Amino acid sequence: MLIEEFNKSKYKYIDISNDELSKNHLRHMVGGRLPSGFTNSNNNNLIEILYRFEFPERPGALMKFLKSMKPDWSISVFHYRNHGADVGRIVIGVLINQNYIEDWYKFVNDLGYKYWDESNNKTYKLFLGASN
Repeated sequence: MLIEEFNKSKYKYIDISNDELSKNHLRHMVGGRLPSGFTNSNNNNLIEILYRFEFPERPGALMKFLKSMKPDWSISVFHYRNHGADVGRIVIGVLINQNYIEDWYKFVNDLGYKYWDESNNKTYKLFLGASN
């Protein structure tokens, strides 16, 4: 098996076999990190969070998602995937004041869609060029 060969080798690797963020989003994206110091410039306490969502693919579902967001949240990453299935997939990065993170948690819970916090996803960090 390939993984066993990697384990025997001296090569560093990350097994992304079960990484839905990589399989459904990262392989289709381009981009990189925000400019150095951007998130904490002007002492604004901004943090970037990354979440993955699945929602029912029906008219208005994506608009419900976007309209439910607070206007002072800045979207830093957005990728939408749909293959004609009954489920739409979104990955979204949001710049949010860390003092108001509870508003984000309320948003994701009130929305009622499946979600996953991908902020610490190893492949996302590699995508950004950040070290582990």
